[in-house]
Amino acid sequence: MPLIDKPLAELQVYQGLNPRPADFDAYWAAALKELDATDPKAELVPTKEIAPRNSEAFDLWFTGVGGARVYAKYVRPKHRPAKCPAVLQFHGYTGNSGDFASRLAWTSEGFCAAAMDCRGQGGRSEDTGGVKGTTYRGQIVRGLEDPDPRKLLFRQIFLDTVQLARVVMSFPEIDAGRVGAMGGSQGGALTLACAALEPRIKRAAPVFPFLCDYRRVWEMDLAKDAYEELRTWFRQFDPRHVREQEVFTKLGYIDCQHLAPRIKAEVLMYIGLMDTICPPSSQYAAFNKITSKKEAVIYPDYGHEGLPGENDRTFNFMLGL
Repeated sequence: MPLIDKPLAELQVYQGLNPRPADFDAYWAAALKELDATDPKAELVPTKEIAPRNSEAFDLWFTGVGGARVYAKYVRPKHRPAKCPAVLQFHGYTGNSGDFASRLAWTSEGFCAAAMDCRGQGGRSEDTGGVKGTTYRGQIVRGLEDPDPRKLLFRQIFLDTVQLARVVMSFPEIDAGRVGAMGGSQGGALTLACAALEPRIKRAAPVFPFLCDYRRVWEMDLAKDAYEELRTWFRQFDPRHVREQEVFTKLGYIDCQHLAPRIKAEVLMYIGLMDTICPPSSQYAAFNKITSKKEAVIYPDYGHEGLPGENDRTFNFMLGL
């Protein structure tokens, strides 16, 4: 078959190119400490968007670091046992949580489900970086020029996934030991981040995860499409790449490959070997660092697109919670 990346045997041992900051562990320890001090002020409001007969649907709001109000859709079975398993769902870059109806398959199986809008993208969650409302794109490089790496926007979004998990796990109807996370592309990255930063996540199903091994993406000349802002940033702010090492090291704070060793969940990860948006090597840089039970589901002829059978397989995987 044709190759757009390394041969599979090399992918399976590849360890990534993007540098890991020396204080990476301290950075995330401080971030979680900040989250610990953030009152989520969770609010469940019955939604007016859908009226299912056998489920209950809510608009869920909570507070993330920096005071942003973050939105998620939340559904639960109307007739349920004392404690339910739950799934957390994360969407692709610039998107949103989608429709309530797409979550009702979970409630039919006795699950609760929560789908988060990323702050400042295509949904309702706030970006509090000086303005209300959306910023939509440019979030990889948001905060890159600030001397303080805590200002990186994806730090805050990663922490939002943890706050969502904590809020959902605190609900009286939830069995906190039976919670999974799932999503594709950016949602795959957030699945990895959530599982890494909230060790109670039991199962994780990332699909072709974004936000992994930025330097590899750059060296493959794939800083376009979802990663286009990397190229734009260098062209506008560092055209001779004087700061290249500094920039990629700072991006290392929000590189999921460096968070991956923290994951305790069982992982089912999907990789298309023809993916030119999130190249396979960047995904394997994260997968190969996961030390918990894991499986890579390979689609040799598929890229960054719908993968036949993935939804059903992920559904069955989560039913094992």
